[in-house]
Amino acid sequence: MGQKRWFLFLLALIACLLFFSRGRVEVLKLKSYDGRPVYNHTLALTLVEYTSAVYMSDLAQLFTWTCERCNGLTKGFQVIEIIVDIEYCLQAYVGVAKDLNAIIIAFRGTQEHSIQNWISDLFWKQLDLNYPDMPDAMVHHGFYTAYHNTTVRPAVLGAVKLAKKFYGANINTIMVTGHSMGGAMAAFCGLDLVVNEGEENVQVMTFGQPRIGNADFASYYSLLVPNTFRITHDHDIVPHLPPYFYYFPRKTYHHFPTEVWVRDLSVLKLVRFGVEKVCDNTGEDPTCCRSVMGRSISDHLTYFGVDLMCESWRQCNIVMSNEVERYSRKDSKGNIFMSRTVPSTETKTLSKTGVSSL
Repeated sequence: MGQKRWFLFLLALIACLLFFSRGRVEVLKLKSYDGRPVYNHTLALTLVEYTSAVYMSDLAQLFTWTCERCNGLTKGFQVIEIIVDIEYCLQAYVGVAKDLNAIIIAFRGTQEHSIQNWISDLFWKQLDLNYPDMPDAMVHHGFYTAYHNTTVRPAVLGAVKLAKKFYGANINTIMVTGHSMGGAMAAFCGLDLVVNEGEENVQVMTFGQPRIGNADFASYYSLLVPNTFRITHDHDIVPHLPPYFYYFPRKTYHHFPTEVWVRDLSVLKLVRFGVEKVCDNTGEDPTCCRSVMGRSISDHLTYFGVDLMCESWRQCNIVMSNEVERYSRKDSKGNIFMSRTVPSTETKTLSKTGVSSL
């Protein structure tokens, strides 16, 4: 029994090392036998780091990509613009990942003490989606508003144009990511880029994203932005919200595909590792996260071992440095924008000289 136990331990250890290995990533251009895009695990490990970084409050370090979360698989990334919407306590950034030949757009999730974010999250009323050729599509009022009716959308779209101006021929993909409420905004952004901006190669990958529309919306979305993956973690509570009512399939909120469910498993209680399941093309696969009770907040705050939350439990604060004032501007409502007018050729560490409360 002792040898068998050690053999199982070694197998589990090897599986764990393979699961959490983090080499540099190449985007797969393959499709599955039914024509659907293939899930890329290594890309998921990279995008979760980009998603984690958007929670950082030190805008100087985020802008220069020198923050404590700005390394690993994201090393060498160049931020083009940071957007901080003070009225609604939203944050996003746009930049270029040269190793991926891609523009990265990342949206921050719910702030723990932000009443604005909680209002958006809990405003479950469905809103008619005023997009062309999408009759009967309805979406979550709060999440739709957070992206479309704030300073975020025009700033993000402007930064995408600027990134293309800087890097033009070297950019062949736009990748949009986010966690929680930020995942909802990422999904709306991806759809916006395709429908309203005419972008052809848009990939969306979200983490712990809530439902954002009805079944008609989910169907349109899956056709328009097929290269979309929603990562869900074990018993994470947020992907179960707003609730899905099986007996009212056309009226209830409904996820779009494709879900990738990451389950935490352990062998002999010695080694814990994750097992990924790529779910079906319905968006509501009953054998994936819907098969368990969504009751865990801790599962929501960690994906692939990466923290997806602010550095500390606090209100919506930011840290600014006088040394980046030349990159920043404010509008009449006090919203903050940090923009790069030319591609950066250097990176330096900036000191913290002040804290502003949003």
